[in-house]
Amino acid sequence: MTDAKLMFVPIDLDAAADLAITFRADAFVCSFGSDEHFYQADGKGHERYLGWLQHLMQSMPGSCVHVWQGEVIIGQIEMNRCKGEPEIAYINLFYLAPGYRNRGLGDCLDRYAMTYFAGLGLQTVRLSVSPTNRQAMKFYRKNGWHDLGPQPGHPEVHLMQKEIEP
Repeated sequence: MTDAKLMFVPIDLDAAADLAITFRADAFVCSFGSDEHFYQADGKGHERYLGWLQHLMQSMPGSCVHVWQGEVIIGQIEMNRCKGEPEIAYINLFYLAPGYRNRGLGDCLDRYAMTYFAGLGLQTVRLSVSPTNRQAMKFYRKNGWHDLGPQPGHPEVHLMQKEIEP
């Protein structure tokens, strides 16, 4: 899918696993000030992440994409279904590299996700965000996401929800 000169291409872990890890780790830094929870105490969180990502891409083709602008990968989206509520979509990651933020490109990522989930017949999407990540909170509110408050079992993040327009 192409939107505003962006292309959304399934992540090629053979060619870009290191970049996927870098993007995910930076998302932790943006949200929590550190990537410590991503890498975990044993330092192997990134290996478990790649296994999870591979499984997700196999079970839901098109759910994990790199965002390309021309010949450069500038972002990443990871999408799933809510655990225990498969009728509700879940976005695990919206990510744009630092030099591409605040340019309106996030709107394209949001549209891609809504189109993807609408194609699966889903009507509600959720995601988790750290309330300390003010830039993300502002973006989500601007794009029609509603703050449902702290996520049960994870009070450090808020659950956001959006209805998919037909």
